[in-house]
Amino acid sequence: MGYSLKGTDRVAIQSLPRGADDEIVIEATKRVAEAATDFSWLSRGDTVILKVAANSPKKYPSTTSPLAVRAMVALLKERGAGKVIVADKPGVEWVIQLKDKTKSSSRKVMTKNGLHAAAVESGAEPHYFDEAGFDAYFAVRPEHANHWKGELILPNILNETDHIIMLPRVSRHCLAGSTLGLKVAVGWLRDDSRLELHRDAWTFYDKIAEINDAAILNQKLRLTLSVATKVLTTFGPDWGYKTEPDPGLIFASDSLIAHDMISLSWMHWNRENFTPAFYKAPIFDWYDLCPGLVNRWLVSYVWGFGELLKSENYSRVDISTPFKDPIIRRAAAIWDGMPDLEIEEVGGSMPEDLRNYLKSHISQ
Repeated sequence: MGYSLKGTDRVAIQSLPRGADDEIVIEATKRVAEAATDFSWLSRGDTVILKVAANSPKKYPSTTSPLAVRAMVALLKERGAGKVIVADKPGVEWVIQLKDKTKSSSRKVMTKNGLHAAAVESGAEPHYFDEAGFDAYFAVRPEHANHWKGELILPNILNETDHIIMLPRVSRHCLAGSTLGLKVAVGWLRDDSRLELHRDAWTFYDKIAEINDAAILNQKLRLTLSVATKVLTTFGPDWGYKTEPDPGLIFASDSLIAHDMISLSWMHWNRENFTPAFYKAPIFDWYDLCPGLVNRWLVSYVWGFGELLKSENYSRVDISTPFKDPIIRRAAAIWDGMPDLEIEEVGGSMPEDLRNYLKSHISQ
């Protein structure tokens, strides 16, 4: 259910007026989730992981909206889920877990960005990969032909769960161009796996997509949902220009690629219509300037000068449409092609120009 075969995939979307109350956002999120899947996969007592984007201490939209967590925990409990787990490990700029080096903790970061409170107060169980210990991981390979030399080192908690729901946000990313649903999978990796991703960067985009092809992830993924009433449109993943469009969107799909096709299009709508040109200048939006150089600095900062000497470079790629985005394209190549998308408007009234824009971006 995590990918699309040839044919048509559906994305459920609801538009909401700017500044909608929290309860309105929560109820809309539930409606969108129920429109995107019938939950027939969920049996009473099942364990569900909500994989968030808790990459930094910065609050939404730099990280997942806490309202998305509150809504999905409530909905899953209403539908009979047993344990609901909210899980992640932030980016290596903030939390490092190597065998001989540690820095900060996921708990501290998620307390600051509001996701810890959202999990606890809604009745979920927070789970921080670093707290389980360096050895609480297992090794897998992607299912299809891949660009990873080593194995993917994933957290043991995945073996204890029945289902995965991913709750990304919509954001620019100074290394990858964007960070949407497919990119959220980087958070599963132990930091030695992240080293290969960043050091062997010639295939950086390909490897991001291929994380999602690990059988335990792909076979357990049920839904990807974004509360995107705010969007980080420049720099990213932590800092940048934030838009709060009117209307904002909430969208979800049981197809990861379909979700990201809409997500990328929504990011570009916000960049084109609500982001001043000044903030999109390369000096403030590093993906357009030198993503490979910034990535090599990250390798040096986290893993040391020796790994920097072995690191590869890469260049920016045009991501103006889903059909050009290299991460989405690689996922489609793995999973039998780009889907045709059907947009189901759940509620609200999406402006016609926005509807036409999204449709044009998801049509090849």
